[in-house]
Amino acid sequence: MDAQPVQAGPVEPARGMSTGKIVLLVVVVAILASAATVWVITHYVFPREFSPVQLSEKEQRVLDAKLERVEATTLGRPRQAGSPGTAPTDAGKPLEPERYSEAGAKREVAFTERELNALLARNTDLARKLAVDLSQDMASAKLLIPLDPDFPILGGKTLKVTAGLELRYADHKPVVALTGVSVWGVPIPNAWLGGLKNVDLVGEFGGQEGFWKSFADGIEYVQVTDGQVIVKLKE
Repeated sequence: MDAQPVQAGPVEPARGMSTGKIVLLVVVVAILASAATVWVITHYVFPREFSPVQLSEKEQRVLDAKLERVEATTLGRPRQAGSPGTAPTDAGKPLEPERYSEAGAKREVAFTERELNALLARNTDLARKLAVDLSQDMASAKLLIPLDPDFPILGGKTLKVTAGLELRYADHKPVVALTGVSVWGVPIPNAWLGGLKNVDLVGEFGGQEGFWKSFADGIEYVQVTDGQVIVKLKE
């Protein structure tokens, strides 16, 4: 007796996403894409100006004291008596001739990241377009460059440039190397930078007469840490 063929029952179609869920997913993706586009445009394509650093009263007194010491060293005269950061008593008076002397001059100077950016803030226009960051063995900068209104396509807009510079002291000489340059978050090819990316400029050009040899010969020590730079000059 032949076996009767078994008839398969109706196959249930696989359930997909409902129309409502699909519409909701499309809306969510559109919102996320719009938010990402706005973020990229505001942070990279057309970035806003930076907010100048405002020091506290105590931080400002410390910075003023450092600047006063640097000025006194530059002019070859001792600091005037008074509390740190106070203005000289003869401010506004004509300078008087005096004998130059380096006795007691301190050749080491240290600035924090906030102090450097606060110095930029004294020039309001520059402070809103340039910001400096200090990290271990590196100084980084963000720069906003307004484009001329006649510039093709992007005329009147702002160009955002970021750059990193390795800065440290090794083998009895400073090491200065360009880490890289980016425009609107896109790294510039090394070939466009003249092949200088990650090249120790002092080691490369310090062996011949010129700026880098003079620069290296005048540095006793330099150190960049998180939020601070220390430089000591030779006699």
